[in-house]
Amino acid sequence: MSQTHWSKVQERGSYFGMQFLLGVYKVFGRRILWIFMFPVVLYFFVSGKTARKASYQYWTNLHAFDASLAKPGFTTGLKHFCTFADSAFDKIDAWLGRITPQSLTYANQHLFDDLVARKQGAIFIGSHLGNLEVCRALGMRHTDSVINVLVFTHHAVEFNRTLQRINPNVSVNLIQVTDMGPDLAILLKSKVEQGEFIVIVGDRTSTTAVGRVHYASFLGQPAPFAQGPFILAALLECPIYWLFCMRNESGFDVQFTHYSDGLSLPRKTRQQALARVIEDYVSELQRVALKYPYQWFNFYDFWQRDESSTRNEEK
Repeated sequence: MSQTHWSKVQERGSYFGMQFLLGVYKVFGRRILWIFMFPVVLYFFVSGKTARKASYQYWTNLHAFDASLAKPGFTTGLKHFCTFADSAFDKIDAWLGRITPQSLTYANQHLFDDLVARKQGAIFIGSHLGNLEVCRALGMRHTDSVINVLVFTHHAVEFNRTLQRINPNVSVNLIQVTDMGPDLAILLKSKVEQGEFIVIVGDRTSTTAVGRVHYASFLGQPAPFAQGPFILAALLECPIYWLFCMRNESGFDVQFTHYSDGLSLPRKTRQQALARVIEDYVSELQRVALKYPYQWFNFYDFWQRDESSTRNEEK
């Protein structure tokens, strides 16, 4: 598979002719929508060589790690793509307010409520496993809470602008990150001190700091995980939580888990401390992936060596 960094992979899947499909969805609902959407998903599955290979590689590693899970193949891959497409409309439902509290099952909801009550800022580390968009419902019950979401691509900003046009009353601060530098840390530190929350993903390598990763075993194979989110968590000197939101048969399973009241990275043992927290995160990521395998939405060579990851070798 070509060594293309995730930021160079065009995220074709999120729009799917969004304006047309959104109109169908508003008028007819999700079931009728899929009559129109399935041929589109099938087209992207057949024509999207990079994403299709990435899905196949993921399922190959997954099945080798746990033979009870689906084998890689056409049907498995297409279902994987369909799940990703469906997640785009879960985002829309979240912004339209159609995802009610009754459809959300919270693990440790009291932890979030306690943070709001104490006006304690915190950092939530999530992933591209499941749908963090739905997790924003955590803050909708507390109108005085502020959630700041760090995004790393222009695509993410544009998609959220589309969602805000659907429901302009929902306010979530998007901070586009080009460099995980001191200025960003100072900005976020001030927000945390004001009792605001920071959401960042821990499963994408840096777009600028090549090689600043820790290789951790994920589904039986070493994969690069960026140090940046975890260094940022230490600099913010605030509580750290893992955050996942997974679709289940009855709605959504929101997993909100306290990890630490603060992360310390002593100079002499910095690398060991970073390795430990990253491996704890990867262990949680793997646990959730094994339970919800089709909701893995990293459609690029996740296990590629990071030293080569910034070279765009797309043909």
